[in-house]
Amino acid sequence: MSLRLDGELISSFGNSGDTRVAPPPRTSAWLAFVAFGALIATQTYAILTSPPDRDMGNLQKIMYVHVPAAWMTFLAFFVVLIFSVRYLWKRRENDDLIAASAAEVGATFNGLTLMLGMIWGRPAWGVWWVWDARLTSTLVLFLIFVGYLALRAFVDDPDQRARWSAAVGAIGALNVPIVYMSVKWWRTLHQPPSSPETLDPAYTLGLRINAIAMLLVMIYFIRRRYEIARLERAVEHMTEAAAMGGR
Repeated sequence: MSLRLDGELISSFGNSGDTRVAPPPRTSAWLAFVAFGALIATQTYAILTSPPDRDMGNLQKIMYVHVPAAWMTFLAFFVVLIFSVRYLWKRRENDDLIAASAAEVGATFNGLTLMLGMIWGRPAWGVWWVWDARLTSTLVLFLIFVGYLALRAFVDDPDQRARWSAAVGAIGALNVPIVYMSVKWWRTLHQPPSSPETLDPAYTLGLRINAIAMLLVMIYFIRRRYEIARLERAVEHMTEAAAMGGR
């Protein structure tokens, strides 16, 4: 168990069947360059090439961030669901850390979705917020995962923290289909989901390429947060081993 001079942790925990984490490979800088470069390029293209909407004017162009952010929220919490279930099944610490990393990134995208929705709603509806089914269910999803992150912050025992957060993550992610279907199940001010058949072709390409760019950003954020989480956990294990006299 050692620490290299460049700051990268090198350690080995137990035998080959140990499920605790080892330090991760470092995230390549090119992924950040590609992700954020693609986002800047696609946003520029969509804003400059799409015409103002007939009813909303240039306000419509907020959709190039708002809609992909909502989609990334759903995808991130799907990752939380998958790896929370995997942790409850296999008790692998890496699965817990992936779920936690995805939850943190998903909560960020969720908050961005809510904020942009409020910015859009003020001129479109005349109010910053309404207790609309889509908005309310999205807020509930956000609060669930803020609670998930708070739980992880306040529970000290790693095993208990992982079990409890996996249960909350798996159950909380089930709210995602409720958010998606809310505009179909209930009467809402929010418009129904768009499709290639209902969306003007002038906006379709810009929306799709921005969604791809946002996906790359989400992957980078989750990967980077997971790397940091593994390093933090490796330090915890090294500290515990040192406190026990190296046993």
